[in-house]
Amino acid sequence: MFSFAHMSTVIPTPRIYRDGIDIIPPHPGSDWTRFVCISDTHSRTFRIPTGDVLLHAGDLSSWGSLSQLIITVEWLKSLDHPVKIMVAGNHDLCLDKKWAQPIYGLLPEEVQQARTYVRSQAAAGLHYIEHEPFRFMLPSGREWKVYGSPAAPLYAQGSFQYETTDEARVIYNRIPKDTDILITHTPPFMTLDTTSKGKHAGCHVLSNKLAELRNCRLHVFGHIHECAGAQINTDDPFRLVDCVSVNAAMAVTKKAIVVDLLNW
Repeated sequence: MFSFAHMSTVIPTPRIYRDGIDIIPPHPGSDWTRFVCISDTHSRTFRIPTGDVLLHAGDLSSWGSLSQLIITVEWLKSLDHPVKIMVAGNHDLCLDKKWAQPIYGLLPEEVQQARTYVRSQAAAGLHYIEHEPFRFMLPSGREWKVYGSPAAPLYAQGSFQYETTDEARVIYNRIPKDTDILITHTPPFMTLDTTSKGKHAGCHVLSNKLAELRNCRLHVFGHIHECAGAQINTDDPFRLVDCVSVNAAMAVTKKAIVVDLLNW
């Protein structure tokens, strides 16, 4: 008889390595995909481990100008990961169309130029996604289904923020149920979201949505710098697979997190 308990015994556990803390072994082979997770780089550049896929969960720039954004994008383009995917965050003002309005203070031309710039990097293997799905296939033949969102609950003046539960539901209800890899800027509530003041700053609505994503194997986010880390969530008996949660913020740790997932 089929059982979820039996299923969990035959699917190899995801492998997580923290750069600078764990020894990262050689790539485990063509049956696996190595994801390198980063976030909150804020116009700074770092040494990044190699891998198949680089995921950046937002706050590309320090304070949202196009010149600051370019520093990060050109750095990401220089990295040798075959597939690189990025979303924006609450610091990336020049990527939020709202900030082209006169009351917000950025020139409309700068916002349009920034949005065109990030969308034009696909030829270099760097893909910008904003409330949208993205699929890619590796040489192994494994196709991964990704969804990315730059949104976060209102904290202070910033980009891509929402104020109400209804706004959050509209944003996160767009995530396809067959998503394998989810990239958001905000963490979900109660998952690697504790601030230095002891507050859980993640999003309740996103947390509820994740419970519906039975196939999601990796969720990468950032935003809460002081709670960077990773965990494997195994407490839901109805999940089809274990999901790895990664707060990849580098602002404090300055280190990436590597996750190896089996191609099945």
